[in-house]
Amino acid sequence: MEVSSVEKIITLNDISYKYHPDAEGLAIDGVSLDIEAGEWIAIIGHNGSGKSTLAKTINGLLAPTQGTVTVGGHLLTEESVWDIRKMVGMVFQNPDNQFVGSTVQDDVAFGLENIGVPREKMIERVKDAIDKVKMTDYLEKEPARLSGGQKQRVAIAGVVALRPDIIILDEATSMLDPQGREEVLATVRAIKETANLTVISITHDINEAASANRVLVMKEGKLIKEGTPEEIFSYGDELIEMGLDLPFPEKLKSALKARNITVPEEYLTEEGMVDWLWTLLSKK
Repeated sequence: MEVSSVEKIITLNDISYKYHPDAEGLAIDGVSLDIEAGEWIAIIGHNGSGKSTLAKTINGLLAPTQGTVTVGGHLLTEESVWDIRKMVGMVFQNPDNQFVGSTVQDDVAFGLENIGVPREKMIERVKDAIDKVKMTDYLEKEPARLSGGQKQRVAIAGVVALRPDIIILDEATSMLDPQGREEVLATVRAIKETANLTVISITHDINEAASANRVLVMKEGKLIKEGTPEEIFSYGDELIEMGLDLPFPEKLKSALKARNITVPEEYLTEEGMVDWLWTLLSKK
């Protein structure tokens, strides 16, 4: 299925979802949003806020009980769901749950075999995907023997080989150490730039969210805030009260403010904070 020539690659219109008819509340409650092709969107919120549920409605893993989902200009229905799933690849929290092949290249080839890609094209796409995640030296390795970051890169290669238009990272870096997390994010960023992918990151990692184009904040199934990282993190203590974290520069600003030091109101990156501190100290 080709993506229609529309700027908005995903549109959710007043969607709601309830896991069980007798459940007290809604897992998603009247969410509407648009995502443009090529955007990197981060969705943050406390556990149970509806982040992952929202992501699963985008590729039809869950059907909303109310509202509509449109992907690439195509309305998500029982008839279109399988075609739309080809457009949306998901990388989950635990890569071990995604592995089915005995070697890295077998695992990456699995999805292509399932959709009947001819062997010659399959070999080419497997090699290309593994090259993109910088795992060429591990073609014959067992996925189980790789590090956490390497496993997640192989999982990403399996999705990239299918050539989706959208990749959803569902807490995909949460089990990794800082180095593994940065390796995975750098891999996705590089692929995004070359393939103009749309990336949706469901995350607890505030630093990961800070590198997105736009941040969405979920609470009790509702979309309560959206904006650039600068706009969202400027809420400071309000986010902490919701059980969310803040990037280090914002934490430092809060600590300095508590010591009666006047700090900039606008959001600062780590580089911006260093520049501001350097200017402050040079005046003394």
